[in-house]
This record gives sequence, structure tokens and C-alpha cells, in this order.
Amino acid sequence: MRVMISSVITAFLATGACAQGVEQGDKNAPQFAPAWPTQTRAPALDSGVELQVEVLAEGLETPWGMAVLPDGGILVTERSGALRLVRDGAAGAPISGVPDVLAQRQGGLLDVALAEDFSESRVIFMTYAKPMGDGMSATAAARAVLSADGTSLSDVRDVFVQDPPSPNAMHYGSRVVPQGDYLFITTGEHFSQREREFAQDLDKTYGKIVRVNLSGGAAEGNPFDSEVWTLGHRNVQGADIRPSDGTLWALEHGAAGGDELNKITAGANYGWPVVSYGVNYNGSPIGSGDARAQEFTEPQYYWDPVIAPGGFVFYEGDMFPDWQGDVLAASLNPGGLVRLEMDGDRVSGEARYLDGEIRMRDVDIDRDGAILILDNSEGRLLRLTPP
Repeated sequence: MRVMISSVITAFLATGACAQGVEQGDKNAPQFAPAWPTQTRAPALDSGVELQVEVLAEGLETPWGMAVLPDGGILVTERSGALRLVRDGAAGAPISGVPDVLAQRQGGLLDVALAEDFSESRVIFMTYAKPMGDGMSATAAARAVLSADGTSLSDVRDVFVQDPPSPNAMHYGSRVVPQGDYLFITTGEHFSQREREFAQDLDKTYGKIVRVNLSGGAAEGNPFDSEVWTLGHRNVQGADIRPSDGTLWALEHGAAGGDELNKITAGANYGWPVVSYGVNYNGSPIGSGDARAQEFTEPQYYWDPVIAPGGFVFYEGDMFPDWQGDVLAASLNPGGLVRLEMDGDRVSGEARYLDGEIRMRDVDIDRDGAILILDNSEGRLLRLTPP
């Protein structure tokens, strides 16, 4: 099914990059100045790109994560607990063998990723809200083998379970990114005023990025002799390896302002909840009331007001040759696709597409370079291409 988005979908503002950022409304925390000029509200880009939108599947129940299979088809998770294979314009029946999930509030079946040797091993990784009894849950990651016909999972076992479990079904983080012999898994701090403090505690895997072996257990060379790779995160729902240099980057939710794009460095502390470029939802200061401090790593980019980020990818493909290496991020609020042009580790420009039109949860790249997005509110898998 093909639909044309009415009018040309372009970035805001007129020709070329200019000094003014994308139009986005008033800041929640105008008292904070960026550490460098393009750390926020980078110059708006006008790419002049018109996008064709194709619906690959609809009727999905709160889709959350996806993975493109090398031989065709796309695995899609539904937060309610189903994993489906989308092929030939339709989503198949739920794949059997998926772990039980706590499908409450922000919990459920969340991300899915392929092992780097998937073509031979058929191994996939899933993250989910693992029920722990008495209403408690934890971010967990499981390894499984997908059958050749794509209808069932076998050899399903956890490789990571967040500790301790939480009574609050919020802020699970939950992206999973394989790299070599290891898995990166992002977690959240479960939102409550008490639990957010755990993001600074090295004996808890709240508000962390962890690195584990593919079969589980702390990876050799981790900086704290535990599963913890970095700390001081709020709720990391986007993560990807930059193809040009193999570095891990992460995208996380702030409160009122303070969504962040971070370059991830082993052992680094990203400051939550001591510092933030945002404020609490009631307008009160977060932590120290400062945006930054010397002991914390600065975000490479932040948004105020927020984009409420989901997943993101570094673009690598043939359909949009001018976008090579750019960040393509899903926005839940106001919704749409956010593109960041990169100059080394710094953002040099920002563009918005489908702004306010689609509540996007995840972004991926199809085998031919088309952009895939999950429409969280309408339950659709969409494919974006040039006309």
C-alpha cells in the first residue's frame, strides 16, 4: 500500500543552513546556556527532500522495536508481548517462545536485534520488562534462536536482568546493541524520585549502559569490574554503533527539557540526576540545579523542549546519499523524524520531517537504504523513500 504525504516534506526554514535553529517553541530551562554554540538548536537544515511513505504493515499493537533480516522480512516487537515477522506487506502471527513480559505502563516486550552472525546462527536478542513477582519487574535481555521459517523461538535464556527489581513499571531504557563478542544494553532508572538516585549507584544497574558477554555475565575489560559500562543516565531508549569508527552513541529522555544525544565512553558518568539541561515536570530544579559539572560528561547535543526520543540510527545507505553518517532519530512528542548532520563528534545542523504527524518509536534502515519507522500510535510499520 502506498500513500503520498501531502506537500513536500522539508526541514524548517528556507534555503541552506542558517544561524537560527529549527522552530520549536520556548525553552523549559532558559537559564542554561550550551557548553558550545551547536550543542543545542543547531542551524536548521533545508534538504528539499520529498518523502514517499509506504505502509508495510498495520494493525500492530504499540510496536516498539524492529530488526531487518538479511534475507527479507522485518521482526517487530509489540509492547503487549508479541514478536511478529513482517513479510510481503503483512505481519505474521505471533512467534512462539517469547518470554513472559510485564505489559503494564511502559513495560512489555521492547527491543529486538540480530546477532552479527545471524545468517548462520539465527540468534536474536530481545529486551523486555521481566515480571519478578509481587508487581515487581526489571529490564531484562534474552538470547534466542529464530526458527528457519520464522514462526518460533528456541533456546531462550536471559543474558541480563536488571538488579534490583522495581515496583514502578516506568523507564526501562531497553535498547540492545550487539558488537563483536559483547552486548550493550541500556536501562532506565524507573522514574520515581527515590529510584532515580540509583543512576549514580554502581551496585545497581539503574540508569546505566551495561556491557555483557553474548551468553551473559560481565564482559572482560569493563571499567568497574561489573556489568556497568557507563552511569548517570535517565532513560536511554536509543542506541547505535557509528559505522565510521565503531563508537557507541545513545539517545535518552530528559524531563522537561534535557533530552540528550551522548557519545558513550567506558566509565563515563553522564550526570543524571545531579545535573540536567532540563527541569522537573513541575518546573523545580533537578538535583544540584546546574546543567553541568566538571566530573560529568557533556551531551554532544540536547533538546529543550524535548523531542521525547525513541530509537535512532546513523544513516548508511544509497537512497539518501547526502545523509551518510547523519543521525536519524524517532520523536514521540511532538512526533516525527529528526535528522542531525554531524561534523566529527559535533552536530552541525538539524532538520525535522513529518513534524507532529507521526508518533515514532523506532527507526531502522532497510537493506536498500530506505528508512523504516514504527508508528507507535497508529500501529504501523512505514517505509520512507525518495519519490
